[in-house]
This record gives sequence, C-alpha cells and structure tokens, in this order.
Amino acid sequence: MDFDAEKIYSPEDFRLYGHQLIDLLADQLTESQSAGDLLTIDWKSPEDQLDFWSKDFDSPLLDTPQGLFKDVLSRSINLYNPKYMGHQVPPPAPMALLGSLLSGFLNNGAAVYEMGMTGNAIEKIVTENLGLKFGFGSDASGFVTSGGTLGNLTALLSARAASTNVWDAGSGEQNNLAIMVSAESHYSVDRAARIMGLGTGGIIKIPVNDRFQLRTDLLDTYFAEARKAGKNVFCIIGCACSTSTGAYDDLQTIGEFAAKNHIWFHVDGAHGAPAIYSPLYKHLLKGVEMADSLIVDFHKMMMTPALSTAVIYKRAADSYKTFAQKAQYLWADQQKQEWHNSGKRTFECTKHVNIVCVYTLMRIYGDEVFKQNVETLYTLARDFADLVKKYQRFELAYEPQSNIVCFRYLSSNTGEDVNQKILQDLLMDGRYYIVSTTLNDVFYLRTAIMNPLTTIKHLTGLLDMICNLDL
Repeated sequence: MDFDAEKIYSPEDFRLYGHQLIDLLADQLTESQSAGDLLTIDWKSPEDQLDFWSKDFDSPLLDTPQGLFKDVLSRSINLYNPKYMGHQVPPPAPMALLGSLLSGFLNNGAAVYEMGMTGNAIEKIVTENLGLKFGFGSDASGFVTSGGTLGNLTALLSARAASTNVWDAGSGEQNNLAIMVSAESHYSVDRAARIMGLGTGGIIKIPVNDRFQLRTDLLDTYFAEARKAGKNVFCIIGCACSTSTGAYDDLQTIGEFAAKNHIWFHVDGAHGAPAIYSPLYKHLLKGVEMADSLIVDFHKMMMTPALSTAVIYKRAADSYKTFAQKAQYLWADQQKQEWHNSGKRTFECTKHVNIVCVYTLMRIYGDEVFKQNVETLYTLARDFADLVKKYQRFELAYEPQSNIVCFRYLSSNTGEDVNQKILQDLLMDGRYYIVSTTLNDVFYLRTAIMNPLTTIKHLTGLLDMICNLDL
C-alpha cells in the first residue's frame, strides 16, 4: 500500500473509531454491572490463543479496527466483573482511563523538562503531597516509575548509594553487602537484590509469625549473625502489605531497629500504602514515617491503569545519588539537583507521563475516592473472612488485614487436596476468577477483592458454587 500520512493521522477516523471504542467499552461496563451471569474469563488454552491470533495476523488487512477491538475484549479477562477476585489488579476508574488516553496521545517523555513539562510538575506535587501524608515532612520528594519492581530496585539502589561508592568504584566496593527482608516479601525485592549482585547470601530472610508478618523479635539475632559472618547490612525492608497474604509488618519496630543500627529503612507499600487515606485503616502503617523511602502503586488500590508507581524519599537529596552520571545531550548541568529533569533519578529515559491518570482522579474526586475504595475493599474482606468461618467446609488461613483473603476447602478425602481441582473448575466455568498461594507448604485459594462493586452476595455465591462442585 502507498504511505498515506493524511489518512493515517485522519482526525475524522480518530473521532469515529474512538467513539465506537468508547461505546464498546461502556457497553461492557454496563453488562458487568448487571445482575446477569456474564463470564469473568472465557478461558482458552495457550495453544488456542496462539492459533487464533496467528490466523488473525495472517488474514487480510482490516478496513476498520472495530472487529479487532471486539476480539481483544472477548478473549481477555474482564476486571470490571465484580466476580473477578484474582490478582492485585483493579478495574481502572473510567476517569483514570481517559487520563491514560490523554497521556498516550501526547506521548511526552518525562526524562527532560521540555518533553515532560506538565508531567514532571505534577509528579513533584503529587509525590510531595503523599510524602506529607506519610509523615515525611517538607523535604520529602519523589517521582513516578514503571511499576513496583522497578520502584523497589530504584529505592534499593538509593539505599546502597547512601552507604557505599559502588556506583563509581564498581562491585569491588560491595563488601558483602546485604539486605534484611521478610520471608513473605514480594519476589521483586529478591530479584532486585540479585540484579544488584548481592546474591543469595546478600538476602537475609526473616521468618514470619502465624499472621505472616516479619518476626521483629528476631531482628537483633539475625543482624548479629550477619555481622559475625562479615556481611554489611545496609537496608531493611518492611512489607505494607505482603503480596500473598496482605499482611502488614510492624513498621514501627522495624523503623526503630533501622535507626538504632544506622541502616536504610525502605517500605514496600506497593499494595497497602494507600491505607494512609483511611482513618479506619491508617493504623496499619504506624511507623511508616520512619522510613527513608517508600513505594506506592497507583495501579493497585488507587484505581489507575498499569503501570504507575511512586517512589518517595524522606530526603529529596537521596534520590539524586542513585544514578549520578553524565548525559550531555539531555542536561546542560550534570550535577545539579533538578526535579524537572526526572531522568536524573529514574531508570527510564523515555518515561511515560502516567501520573496524569491518578492526578485526574485527584482533581475530580479528591482524597475521598481513595479513602472510600480502601475502606470498601478492606471491610468487605473482613466480612468475607467472617463468612468463610460460618461454612464448616472451609478453613481460613488467617484474619485478613487488607483486601486479600486466603482460605481452603476441607476435603474428607484423605491424602487428597481438592483445592487445586476447585481452582481449575472455577477457571473452566469462567464466572468467578480467583487464584492461589502456598502458605507453610499448604495450598490455599486466594482472593484479592479489587472491585468496589463486589458485594458480600458475590462472595457468598463463590462459596456456594465451590460447595456445589463435584468434589
């Protein structure tokens, strides 16, 4: 075909097909909120999906994108169905989606000021506002990066930069560096430590209690043993909350331990840090103000599309030590601390201005939207836990602190765990979508209640459906 730039960039086509797409998505929103039995997932095997899309790829070119959009929608999980209770991914608020469309249209990178004029200014305002909420004070600042994994890695690199010269001197300066983490910490923490060259020996995992919280009574012992083994512990990480169970570590005690031993205190608040918006649940974050750094995923409890993670520092200057290097084609002054050139502090150079999504929610709904979302989902999880306990056939793994609940079906078949079959049967049925985890070598069904339109009626239906399966 001939290259027709005017056709490719046609405002009329954009308007027409854009309106059609919004109508398509709005129809799915409407159907998802109906009382019908709309599927959450129409499960297809990997082979089936590959075959379908391979044939699609080899088919003639399309005249319009509408059929393609419908196929993508129908062959994907519907997060807007209130029976979606799987991974920690929310149904994005529609207003946040419109913000995402705007930032995608602009395609302004945020690494340098000229490209990210608006994005960098908004990031500064939002992260400093969050810093104040977490009790960091007026010197706090931060930026937004692409996801919790990159956020945790960036914070750990900052912690290392605060105590070593590895960035310039190389790995010979590592001096057996090590971090202390909960045994229930997110895999991204382990991965970040390995990327940094700490190895298995540089990741000191502290056991958890029966509520899956880091055992703070063991901190002094593990720290002393690490020192005796010649390890230089430079950072400790608290979970707020853990991924598998939603448990909050005792941040107050961890913070006091870090201060006593002069090590960096980082809080992985990717999922649970937004509890700070709720008067009912902010006590779960007691001690967070002692942290040196903190991450918050906007794309979990703050209802935005992925990926969008704030990395917040108690002291703004610490954020500039992480990637101190020259890039003359980007910045005239290589050493100056410039908040408006975010590439000086982040991995990304071409960094999507995804702050627009959460900022849109903030400007339309204010803090109240995050407060209500946290309180709706966390309270519903407690109600669900109480419901599980009323069914004699189920066992609750622990009393939930967040919106993550783990439970299992108690089978009379000796030596057979039917919970894996339950998970597969639910997947094949498609009306409910939940996942699983393993706690103390025991397989549990796991729900992350992420949709504020989910009700106790939906959760009762889940338990009833499991009870009626052929087990």
